[in-house]
Amino acid sequence: MEKIDYDVIIVWAGSAWYPAGMYASRYKLSNLIIGGQPGGALATSHKVENYPGVISAPGKEIMDNFKEHAEVSGSKILQEMVEKVEKHENHFHITTTTWKEFKAKKVIVATWNNHRHLWVKWEKEFLGKWVSYCATCDWMFFKWHDIIIAWGWNTALTEALYLSEIANKVYLVHRRDTFRAEDSWVEKVKAKENIELVLNEEVEEITWDILWMTWVNLKSGKTLKATWIFVAIWTLPNTGIIDNLDLKKDSEWCLIVDQRQETSVSGLYAAWDVTTNSNKFKQTIMSAAEGCLAADSIHSDLM
Repeated sequence: MEKIDYDVIIVWAGSAWYPAGMYASRYKLSNLIIGGQPGGALATSHKVENYPGVISAPGKEIMDNFKEHAEVSGSKILQEMVEKVEKHENHFHITTTTWKEFKAKKVIVATWNNHRHLWVKWEKEFLGKWVSYCATCDWMFFKWHDIIIAWGWNTALTEALYLSEIANKVYLVHRRDTFRAEDSWVEKVKAKENIELVLNEEVEEITWDILWMTWVNLKSGKTLKATWIFVAIWTLPNTGIIDNLDLKKDSEWCLIVDQRQETSVSGLYAAWDVTTNSNKFKQTIMSAAEGCLAADSIHSDLM
């Protein structure tokens, strides 16, 4: 019989993964968390104010606590990227990008989402120069400049508030006249004097001179003078490492899971933003809950 290394392997490491490992450990299931970026996307958030029990804290601080909780409970953590996940009869083979191989009875996949793009002229060419998808990663470039944020969901509004404390002026460009964000964030954005709402508009082209992006052309023909643009659009599920398993997905490419977080492949569970569960309410509290639920379901199955 082929040797099985772990009861469960949790792929990637953040707000679903660490709680899943913590619960698996409390159930005395041997588990390994494999993730390339400790803490995931939340670790780059400058401030979190909607996680129960935490009035206000940097995302990294919250994720550091998640990680410590998993480790103290007994989870092993490997900071690497997973190359592929394969199923062999009744267990799974996991291969990392450095060719390490592991076997597990069950797997929890909790990959994050990929950034969406505006798909406008010069966006790709200026990425990392005057175009960014992570305000908290690149804030030092925005300091005391006029900047543009594109889109109108929670990410765009919270980053507009963050950058308003750093930049000279923030233009928030949204293609509608209403926002798909929490009302509390909309109220805060409207109260900020150096945030200007540019509604019913879309970015058409980014232009530049020798040193800086100088303005952005809008589809209406208007222009906005700025030196940076931050693209804060909803993201796409990153499920490439398990696409070979032909899992069922919905029209938005999210993994279809049942109430136990199990996917269409027996023994493979999913959690976080890439699933159809929790009404796709992409919040830390929901991803943590999904991770814990997946671990509980696996414990029941193995029992």
